[in-house]
Amino acid sequence: MSVRTEPEPERDTAPPAPGPAEAPRRRSAAWLLTAGMTAVLLVLCLLSAGIGAYEIPVADVLSSVQHRIGLGGTALDRVGESVLWNVRLPRVTLALLVGGALGCAGALMQGVFGNPLAEPGVIGISAGAAVGAVASIAFGLSFFGNWTVTACAFIAGLATVLLVYVLSRSGGRTEVVTLILTGIAVNAFAGALIGLFIFFADNAQITQITFWQLGSLSQATWPKVLAVLPCALAGLAVAPFYARKLDLLALGERPARHLGVDVERLRIALVLVVALLTAAAVAVAGIITFVGLLVPHLLRMAAGPGHRFLVPGSALGGAVILVAADLAARTVAAPAELPLGVLTALFGSPFFFWLLRRTRRKQGGWA
Repeated sequence: MSVRTEPEPERDTAPPAPGPAEAPRRRSAAWLLTAGMTAVLLVLCLLSAGIGAYEIPVADVLSSVQHRIGLGGTALDRVGESVLWNVRLPRVTLALLVGGALGCAGALMQGVFGNPLAEPGVIGISAGAAVGAVASIAFGLSFFGNWTVTACAFIAGLATVLLVYVLSRSGGRTEVVTLILTGIAVNAFAGALIGLFIFFADNAQITQITFWQLGSLSQATWPKVLAVLPCALAGLAVAPFYARKLDLLALGERPARHLGVDVERLRIALVLVVALLTAAAVAVAGIITFVGLLVPHLLRMAAGPGHRFLVPGSALGGAVILVAADLAARTVAAPAELPLGVLTALFGSPFFFWLLRRTRRKQGGWA
């Protein structure tokens, strides 16, 4: 005799809706975080522009900026003006763009994949984009002029993110274990390709390739800022328009479709935006990991999962983190300079380990 059992109802995996008192608290936290990060970022930019082997007081930095934009102030001496405008400010501007791009890309990746462990560096997109950039250096490609490295990084980054997306899907959802294992495989393969390019490269090319592997802003110039500016601004400008759809996608694919979201089109569009932002960052700064993982998750813990704040807030937080990290890289071991990618990985890896264990504990294991 067989016993007939009713099928289990489908579990609702959507995040609980905020209660009447929770929503105002989250909005207040979002505004406070935005104001606080903006203030911290301004202070860090001023300090980063003034601190270094050639010290420039903050008041002199402000005076020189005012003089340049025609609001009074006075110019510095010849050496001071050269250091500030040809060395420090391009580097600060590049840190803002790269940090904002990586932070925003991380928030979009986590929204698309539906878990807080997704990040361009962790799952191999940064390494894939770096392979494109390194290949253009090793083979001496110049078909797009100054845009060649960025274009090659974009193409390789796009191919990588599409590969990761396809391989991490199973049963209509993204599995965390598959995501991490795919990232390990992609990073290993990218490392092998970079090693192959190093084997065939000459000494000058090896120096440039090493720069991409370690990550640094030491070669920042205004032409490099202008080369990456359109890609970074385009991605940062487009990303907030997808915030509402990402909130609906967080309810699950089926509810999102019922609410009018074309899920596959949304994912393809955001894959392109993530590839654009990551390629823009990698093309000028090399591989810098964990910024896109750490910033969105911390903001989500503080102000909730709403993407209307999380996407632009992650860009702002990423800029804060990278300006601070670049300042530390220049000053901690002065006169030597620590590789920026090494520094972010040094602090980001323990955070990722904690986050991995926390997620596993909440889900009761991966099985």
